[in-house]
Amino acid sequence: MILDVVKLGDEGLRQKSVPVEEVNDEIRKLAEDMFETMIEADGVGLAAPQIGKNIRMFVLIADDDVRRVFINPQIIKTSQETGEYDEGCLSIPQVYETIVRPVAVTVQALNENGKPFTLDADGLLARIIQHEYDHLDGILYIDRGDKEFAEKTEAQFKKRAERAAQKAKEKEAKAKKIAAKIAAKEAKKNK
Repeated sequence: MILDVVKLGDEGLRQKSVPVEEVNDEIRKLAEDMFETMIEADGVGLAAPQIGKNIRMFVLIADDDVRRVFINPQIIKTSQETGEYDEGCLSIPQVYETIVRPVAVTVQALNENGKPFTLDADGLLARIIQHEYDHLDGILYIDRGDKEFAEKTEAQFKKRAERAAQKAKEKEAKAKKIAAKIAAKEAKKNK
């Protein structure tokens, strides 16, 4: 099932997520839905807070095409060496910024069956892990870049949300007006 991805400005993106208490069928179904949503949106990673779930879980498919589920992950080691990469995010569509991150990480987590694993990752895989892990702590990639760019982006998304809310309000008012006209016609007809 395709889920709605929340956008910048949604308060849930700024909250620290809580651990998953039990890896069960519900969590496995959520992981599948997250993969489906991520693939449909042409993404490489998706964290639970991005679909309105305040739990420590994310999914990803890096350049090796392996589906990976990370439940209650912990990054236990990062490399001294860093690298730059233009990052984007499904919650901040069509906005990219060059972000500096460690080029390698070691992460421990549970998989979709509740089995613990440790993964040494580098390159794109390491970057995606760090990006999605940040989501679990309420951190967005724009927070790791230029402060002015982050402020401008947040303001831009706030304006978008306000315009969308205004359009929804106008649409609702129009629908009510049409419904009232139809009801008035029906009342006249039934007299």
